[in-house]
Amino acid sequence: QVQLVESGGGLVQAGDSLRLSCAASGNNFSRYPMGWFRQAPGKEREFVAGISWNGGRSYYADSVKGRFTISRDNGKKTVLLQMSSLKPADTAAYYCAAGGSWYGGPLMSLADCRSWGQGTQVTVSS
Repeated sequence: QVQLVESGGGLVQAGDSLRLSCAASGNNFSRYPMGWFRQAPGKEREFVAGISWNGGRSYYADSVKGRFTISRDNGKKTVLLQMSSLKPADTAAYYCAAGGSWYGGPLMSLADCRSWGQGTQVTVSS
C-alpha cells in the first residue's frame, strides 16, 4: 500500500494555470494505476484524470479534456496534474488516489481506489 500527499493547490483567477503534485511513499508505487479526483462543496467526489501504472495510457473527464494533463514519474514516486485555462467550475478539493490492482489501466472509478491523499484545495475566481 502507498501513502499519498498532495500539494500545489491555491487561489487563482479564471484562465490561470496550476500544477498539483502527489508524492507517494511506501512500496510498489510504480505498479499501481493512479488518478486525480475532486469534490466541490455539496457535491459528490468525481473523477478528473487517471493514468496507467507505467504512464502509457491516460484518461480524462470530459469537463477537463484538453485543459488538464496527468503524468507520473515512477522514479520520483510522483504524480502530477497540470491544469490550464482554469474555470470557476474547477473549484474543489483535489485528491490523489492509487488503485488496488497492480499493472492496471488508468484509474477512473472511485470503487477501484485503495489509497487516498488528504486533498489540496483549488479555488478559481471569476
